[in-house]
Amino acid sequence: MDSYGTLNEVLVNLFRDVLEIEQKAVATSEFRDLTNNDLHVIEAIGLGQPKNMSSIARTLSVTVGTLTIAMNSLVKKGYVTRERGQADRRVVYISLSEKGKAAFMHHARFHQEMIQSVTEQLTAGELEALTKALTVLNQWFREKRI
Repeated sequence: MDSYGTLNEVLVNLFRDVLEIEQKAVATSEFRDLTNNDLHVIEAIGLGQPKNMSSIARTLSVTVGTLTIAMNSLVKKGYVTRERGQADRRVVYISLSEKGKAAFMHHARFHQEMIQSVTEQLTAGELEALTKALTVLNQWFREKRI
């Protein structure tokens, strides 16, 4: 198979498999009620200071309306808390509950294992080339999104 065919096959399989494998890896009995979308929202909220809906929506490249639907579900499931701003009551700040923080850490461990399993098999030069190639691919996707 030529380089084009190999790259096409690898990328198509990779994109399809990542979401499926990530869902299975993270869907333990403790977190079985979370979807991949939920996990990505939790990841965007993060462990730091509370964030407003607009900044989370921007990170995820979705509308605030779309995010609100996901947020309602995560609040109901107990992963996220909402709090009105003290200076401006119209602003809603989002943070992870203790359950949400546990889900965040569980998801982060999956990503750590994934990256470590790849990096430990590559030389420094191979890792640099892979990083450059994936950065170029990521930039192409970001430009297509606009």
